[in-house]
Amino acid sequence: MAELFPDIEPYDHGMLDTGDGNRLYWECCGNPDGIPALVLHGGPGSGCSTGARRYFDPSVYRIILFDQRNCGRSLPNAADQDCDLFGNTTWHLVADIERLRAYLGVDRFVLFGNSWGTTLALAYAESQPRNVAAMVLAGITTTRRSEIDWLCTGMARFFPREYADFTQSIPDDLAPLAYYHGLLNSTDPAERQAAAVAWHRWEAASILLADPNGLPRRWADARYLLTRARIVTHYFHHDAWLSDRQLLQGAAALAGIPGILIQGRFDLEAPLVTAWELHQSWPGSELVIVENAAHSTDNAGISAEIVAATAKILHFFKK
Repeated sequence: MAELFPDIEPYDHGMLDTGDGNRLYWECCGNPDGIPALVLHGGPGSGCSTGARRYFDPSVYRIILFDQRNCGRSLPNAADQDCDLFGNTTWHLVADIERLRAYLGVDRFVLFGNSWGTTLALAYAESQPRNVAAMVLAGITTTRRSEIDWLCTGMARFFPREYADFTQSIPDDLAPLAYYHGLLNSTDPAERQAAAVAWHRWEAASILLADPNGLPRRWADARYLLTRARIVTHYFHHDAWLSDRQLLQGAAALAGIPGILIQGRFDLEAPLVTAWELHQSWPGSELVIVENAAHSTDNAGISAEIVAATAKILHFFKK
């Protein structure tokens, strides 16, 4: 079984000015002359993590990570009440990737995305296929309405007690997403924070099922919870600025781009059907189903398949 590479530190990092009031944190690790691999984090709004550096052989890859708009070390931060998310959409993030590619002098990226990061990777690759050398995606999502509804209400059939807690204060005429989106944009800081905690308590039900060892360490940070919950509900409320099934219908544009899709058999947050449908729509893609695994990349089987995929992708550059 492939193992994660050792922990490494960036050899370069900085803040990229987008020209519209946003500044994006970015970092480069590994080989400065290596194959550029861009990591697209999940959430949306989770920020990049140090563990994602370890999926790539640092002797051959130039590993690039960045915090998407208004989260992580990027500024302004969504936890701040005066941070307007109007300029934070899927297509702003696609433009940010292009801006970062030009700034770092990259010709083509290998894209790695996990969870929401797979949606963003697909949106970028389908609009800029010439700038993508290959893709490795894990925990596949396309953020279509059926997937959003599943996360917000559908999973109640597996977690009825947690769903009752999540929805106990919601008026009958409001859906959970609309209710929490409103609270997270309240002018009352205490109301915003309580909503962020409640939102993550609901998410925790499926996460703990996937990873009994516990929740991500970052979830102990109240500011992180507010940042992430506000951005997640912002994207879900607007259907991620994508028409329904847009990314599945546009996958024909990925023909010729090597793609490895990695999916846990028992992923409740992103059920396997989406990865299957993408595989069917993407000519030449490879689907790897990891048995006895769910959504967490901390699962040994999932992480091993990601490392194996980044090694396999190298063969396409040797042809």
